[in-house]
Amino acid sequence: MIRVRRSEDRGHANHGWLDSYHTFSFADYHDPDFEQFGVLRVINQDWVEPGKGFGTHGHGDMEIVTYVLEGVLEHKDSMGNGSQMRPGDVQIMSAGSGVTHSEFNPSEEARLHLLQMWVFPRERGTEPRYDQKSYSEDERRGALRLVVSPGGERGSVTIDQDANLYAGLLDPGDRVQHALAADRSAWIHVARGRLTLNGQELGPGDGAAIRDEELVVLEGIEDSELVLWELPAA
Repeated sequence: MIRVRRSEDRGHANHGWLDSYHTFSFADYHDPDFEQFGVLRVINQDWVEPGKGFGTHGHGDMEIVTYVLEGVLEHKDSMGNGSQMRPGDVQIMSAGSGVTHSEFNPSEEARLHLLQMWVFPRERGTEPRYDQKSYSEDERRGALRLVVSPGGERGSVTIDQDANLYAGLLDPGDRVQHALAADRSAWIHVARGRLTLNGQELGPGDGAAIRDEELVVLEGIEDSELVLWELPAA
């Protein structure tokens, strides 16, 4: 079963410096039909204006995954980490018992475009942890590249949950597939471009919940970028 979540049906907040779309209930946006998808709590697609960003603020007991689509993201946190991220970079901040951080667009000209995704952890109150890795276009082109997993498999970043995140870039005509076990579900989010999911067309900002499907088949219609979360059955 596939349930499509169209881009225009998402929550939307434009703060001037930040233009943000919420797949699930977030902040002042509430949709009782889309509170979360299993352990997947947040998918926010954000555009941050040059020289602007999220000031220092705190989180706890959440696995926070950031994926940069365009531009540069500058990160600082209370664990002493400071880094910059670029397209194809994946960051995980395991907030655990509590952490503060800031995220900033250091460019004077270019907007920053990113996905921020939150996953409930298996355990609460753990020691906060940070990791960041880069995945080239070649690794993601015409493929579903594993970028987040519970055991750090295949060079992915490690998450404290039974969840896998794949990132892909599809050219027109590219076809990739992903098998789902009977006890697994998936969520697809199309960051840009157009593709088909098991024959259904999805456009930029569209998402889809996938349950009770043995095989996920994705085909590129135009240049596309997507992420796929594989999760315990939701």
